Amino acid sequence: MFVGLVLHFSMTYEAFLPGLCFHCYAALQALKRKKRYEKQLSQIDGTLSTIEFQREALENSHTNTEVLKNMGYAAQAMKKVHENMDLNKIDDLMQDITEQQDVAQEISDAISNRAAFGDEFDEDELMAELEELEQEELNKGMRDIRLPSVPSTSLPSRPASTRKRAEDEDEMKQLAAWAS
Repeated sequence: MFVGLVLHFSMTYEAFLPGLCFHCYAALQALKRKKRYEKQLSQIDGTLSTIEFQREALENSHTNTEVLKNMGYAAQAMKKVHENMDLNKIDDLMQDITEQQDVAQEISDAISNRAAFGDEFDEDELMAELEELEQEELNKGMRDIRLPSVPSTSLPSRPASTRKRAEDEDEMKQLAAWAS
């Protein structure tokens, strides 16, 4: 609308402003070119997006193909390896290994045990002898202890703490009788 108004203005006042019509026409052409370029840019952007999507799809397909191919190779290799294996042979081999480990353990136990050069003693006898020696040491220590002499005065008939407790009990009985 603005462009049409400018064209109308330029036709009406051509005599006063001879260069205005040319500038309006050039601006209108530039605007049309801009719209065409924007449309082309949008089309190119869409085309690039489509191409990128197709490229990613092709890459994924290629990757999937390679994975499947490698899985097939692995399956064939495992078949070849397992062709020469027999479960009975494997069980026999595992039993042989277990037997050899048991033999090795027996040898290790035999080597690590002390040789019987008179070293073997009865544990109970050794413990009894140890207790006897400890008791002798304790008795020796007790002989050297000096005990205090016995007091020559007679002791009170009832200890002071026991008397105090008896007095407290009597007072409590009196208090209880008074309160009731």
